[in-house]
Amino acid sequence: MSVTASIAYAARTDFKQRYYANNHSRDTVVLDPHDMPIADGRTQDCSLDREGFKLVPHVSRVSDFRDRDQVATVHPDEIVELLLRETGADEVRVTAPGILRFSEKSGLAGTSDNSHPARFVHVDSTADTTRRFAEEAAPKDRTVARYAHYNVWRAFSGAPQDVGLALCDHRSLVEDDLLVADAIFDPPGGAPEWGFESWLLAHNPAHRWTAFPMMTRDEALIFKSSDSQHHNPAPHVAYDNPLAPPDAPPRASLEMRALAFWYA
Repeated sequence: MSVTASIAYAARTDFKQRYYANNHSRDTVVLDPHDMPIADGRTQDCSLDREGFKLVPHVSRVSDFRDRDQVATVHPDEIVELLLRETGADEVRVTAPGILRFSEKSGLAGTSDNSHPARFVHVDSTADTTRRFAEEAAPKDRTVARYAHYNVWRAFSGAPQDVGLALCDHRSLVEDDLLVADAIFDPPGGAPEWGFESWLLAHNPAHRWTAFPMMTRDEALIFKSSDSQHHNPAPHVAYDNPLAPPDAPPRASLEMRALAFWYA
């Protein structure tokens, strides 16, 4: 069933906007929300090389996704296996620890590093940023014909999710919709800040939005930040699910990020 929900776009500004993983009081993103229709992705045949996202069955051996040690020990190999199967890449490298995020209703949003839901539309890294990451990570003795950066996202709190994840079909974008911004990581405990360029998304009424309602812990939503061949990153955003009842469990989710390589 399609729904209409508020999508938090970024306004076009005369300055480069920035946002922080933890201290959002320092964000300079100017929000420009618009009500947009969101299609039910379960009624579509989505493709990573077309729309830029796809929902797949995926049963993990992780028994508790809140257990960071268990996730770090078990889950990266599962993500590598999944992405090799779904993309046909020659090699996949997980690039970061699992990112746990919680809806505000849980009381856990913001209680750990980068644990707020992503409340404005973004793409995790620009094409230039991903190219730099790929050049740094690629083996020196191989010729890379193609690379892509993937996110693997799952909700493990039970259905329906009070705060869902909506994705924009890249084919409905025009290049000018993507706004370069700075994503700043400000780790708790006083560790040095670091960052890179990402994209925000300006509103365009032609955008086509999709979400996958009623996700279970045995499903994974794969979507792209960048692809050197297909150039179809999937902007995404957390949104309040209008179909979720007041007693819906607060959303808890885990995100893994990985680079895939195809060799000549």
